[in-house]
Amino acid sequence: MKTITDIGTLIVETPGTCGGRPRIVGSRITVQFIVTEIKAGVTPEEILEDKPHLTLGGIYAALAYYHANKESLDAEFAAYEEECRRLEAEYKAGKML
Repeated sequence: MKTITDIGTLIVETPGTCGGRPRIVGSRITVQFIVTEIKAGVTPEEILEDKPHLTLGGIYAALAYYHANKESLDAEFAAYEEECRRLEAEYKAGKML
């Protein structure tokens, strides 16, 4: 008999790993990365081709997690992107070593 996987076990948040952001269990691939790829037009199968250590189940679990938590994750993603822009601007201005 084949084992059934509880999809709730496919996404994990671990303080100190990937900034505590939700990620596919057993990897450092964040939900944010998966969502960004999908929004850019990359298919789950193409993500799997590029990252064969993942599973389609993990990729789809990341998408389900995103859609179940869309409002709060969109806010987190926007804050992360803003922080990246700020740090890049500081670096370009010579304020960071």
